[in-house]
Formats: sequence, structure tokens, C-alpha cells
Amino acid sequence: MVPDATFTSYYGRPVVKPSPWKNDIPAYLFLGGLAAGSSLLAAGADLSGRNELRRVMRLSALVGTTAGAAALIHDLGKPSRFLNMLRVAKPTSPMSVGTWTLTAFGPMAGIAATAELVALLPRPLRTLARPVTLAARPAGLAAALLAPGLASYTGVLLSDTATPAWHAAYRELPFVFAGSAAMAAGGVGMIGASVEQAGPARRLALGGLLLDLAAAQRMERSMGLSAETLRTGRARLLISSGRALAAGGLIGTIALGRRSRTASMLSGFAFVAASACTRFGIFEAGQQSARDPRYTVAPQRARLDQRAP
Repeated sequence: MVPDATFTSYYGRPVVKPSPWKNDIPAYLFLGGLAAGSSLLAAGADLSGRNELRRVMRLSALVGTTAGAAALIHDLGKPSRFLNMLRVAKPTSPMSVGTWTLTAFGPMAGIAATAELVALLPRPLRTLARPVTLAARPAGLAAALLAPGLASYTGVLLSDTATPAWHAAYRELPFVFAGSAAMAAGGVGMIGASVEQAGPARRLALGGLLLDLAAAQRMERSMGLSAETLRTGRARLLISSGRALAAGGLIGTIALGRRSRTASMLSGFAFVAASACTRFGIFEAGQQSARDPRYTVAPQRARLDQRAP
């Protein structure tokens, strides 16, 4: 009897070409999620009369959008390439939908944040800028409506590629990113707002943490062989660090977050850092899975064996 052949790939070379993306892209994944979560929290703070929290979150949304767009354009090489993506609108393309979502979200978040800066101007200048102030709430609410799509589309975008680890996580990855975005935004609210006004930020951070953990656990079970990439190399270090930071933020928030401004800020920093580690860790796991042909060939072989009579 001849034993079954164990094919890997041609001379062990990758079957799938690793993504050419550098650290600009995981930075964009994090900053875009932060901006989305911040605008959602800002709208809630605006409607509930928490002016301090509203101000912090509107500015956070503006910073996240601006820095995220800068990271994306830097990865593209020049601004005209981003503008070229707006030449068409393709509902079946996560890249196209995400580009248009970001393009619509940015001006709305910008108007809302500009109104907060206008409030710092002398009275005569505030009077001249009154149209911006009047447009702040509608713009902020419009940004909040776009926020869930902005927070989760990047998960759909990654899983729509041929990169084994990302594609294997296509069901759960958008939920992981949405939870991570909420955790980061809540952390910023805890850093910037007083303990008295940061209640919604604490709840958003804790809710985002629970969603992140639940979706991540389910994702690891459903990924099959590709889940190994989450537990090895640089991805393991990043994801483990993120979970440790999240645990520290959780303990600090529950124990002292409602009473101590210092504990609230430290917990907020832990949540923000945990969110960033999650994005960079998942990005690194995908790159690692593309470099090793085993994560492409073995699942395909298993599917063929299942279909064989």
C-alpha cells in the first residue's frame, strides 16, 4: 500500500501572498473603531445633558477620524488613490462601502467637534460661528448613525480576503471589532471626563469588553487550524497583552472607577491599549497564516476529504 501523500506547497512557498499592508492598516482599524465608538457615546451624552463627556467624545471622534484617514492615505501612498475609490459605489464591496461610510462620517464628526472648539472662542467670534453650533447636534446624531458600520466594516473587509486566519473568522470578526471599538471609546471617556459624568463611558467600555471576549472566544473555536496563529509568535504576545490590560481595566473600573479619578483614568488607558493590542494582534495573525502554506492547504484538504464518497 502506498501511503497518502502529504502535500504542502511548491517548495514550501506560500500559496496565498501575504498582504502588503504595514502597520498603517492596523492603526487605521483601531483609530476608525475609536472614532465610531466615540461619536456614538458623544450623541448619547449630548441627549442626556452630559456636556463634559460630550465634549471629550466629540473631540475624540475628530482625532480618531483624522488620524485614521491619515494612516490609510499613508498606506495608499498618495491622497488621489483614496479619491479614486470614490469614483464608484459598489454595495457588494466592503472596501467601497467602508470608503463611502468614512467619507460621510468624517464631515459629520468634524462639524460636531468644531462646535466644541467654537465654544472656546470669544463671544463675538462665537456669534459669527453660530451656524456651526446649531448644526452640531444633527451632525453628531448623523455620525452616530454611521458609527456601527464604521466600527464593524473593517472586520468584514479583512475576512473578505483570501488570508486564511481572517477568512476563517468571517462570522465573528465584525463583532470582535465592534466590541473593541466600544471598549476603546469608553476608555477615552473615562480618561477625559470626570467620574460623575463618565458613567456611560464605563458602561460602554464594560459592554464592549464583554462583546469582545465573547466574540473572540467563539471566533477561536470556529477558525479551526488557523486559530493556532492567534496563539503563536507576535500575535500571541499582542493578544495576551490585550487581555491582561482589559482585565486590569475591568478590575480598576469595578473596584475604584466610580470613586477615584486616578483609577478611572488608569482603567481607561488600559481599555484603550487593550483595544489597540486586539487589532494589531489579529492583523499579525492573518499575516502569519498567509506566510505558512499549511493554513491554506490543510483546510482545503480537509474539505475535500469530507466531500469524498
